[in-house]
Amino acid sequence: MIAVDTSALIAFLEGVPGPDVRLLEAAAASGNLVLPPVIVVEVLGAATQLKSVLQNLTLLEIKPGYWERAGNTRRHLRDKGLKANLGDTLIAQSCIDHSVPLITRDADFRHFAKHCGLTLA
Repeated sequence: MIAVDTSALIAFLEGVPGPDVRLLEAAAASGNLVLPPVIVVEVLGAATQLKSVLQNLTLLEIKPGYWERAGNTRRHLRDKGLKANLGDTLIAQSCIDHSVPLITRDADFRHFAKHCGLTLA
């Protein structure tokens, strides 16, 4: 399994090339592409016509204790003076909980990778 965030998903849908889009295409073709639940909110908040795309993808389950772990993860980064916005924190925590790498174009996830155990694809 491999997860995708909004930045890479939108790039793919808009036909913008890049290594993240190639990874997304390969994961989708093999049936291994999954979504952190927060992505649904971000994507539908931007464009409701994408609902049909989302319906064909598997959502990562929210595991017990998720909200507390996400809060601790966010505080851990913020205590270090690093950026940790809420949406990114929730996406990262979903991937961390499932040990699933994340496909992204968003450089803000590097802090979650360096300090919190997120694997970037």
